[in-house]
Amino acid sequence: CTLDSEVALRVGGDFFFDPQPGDSPVKLVLIAGGVGINPLFSILLHIVDLHGYQEGKGNGYKMGTVKLYYSAKNTSELLFKKNILGLMNAFPGKIMCHFHVTQQSSQICKELQPHVTGK
Repeated sequence: CTLDSEVALRVGGDFFFDPQPGDSPVKLVLIAGGVGINPLFSILLHIVDLHGYQEGKGNGYKMGTVKLYYSAKNTSELLFKKNILGLMNAFPGKIMCHFHVTQQSSQICKELQPHVTGK
């Protein structure tokens, strides 16, 4: 987004992302805290599955960019972090994640360091 961009925001409740074949790629921003990552991680996996399935067929949904912002008390409470890092590596420039920790007291592992901010 840029200054003055219009965005749609949905908080809580039942939500999903189900693009149809031929839909234009969209830029998604997913924001999660703690265990709230569960439905957003499912959305992320669904996007990857759709992309792989459609890419194999040569048509259909093309992945836009996905930025995930995920906060927890510390890196040990970041659920699915290894899976998310794997997706970022598999789809560079398409899937990005910024982890934020609020009460980290130990050293952050090298693999996570470039993606973690704290207070």
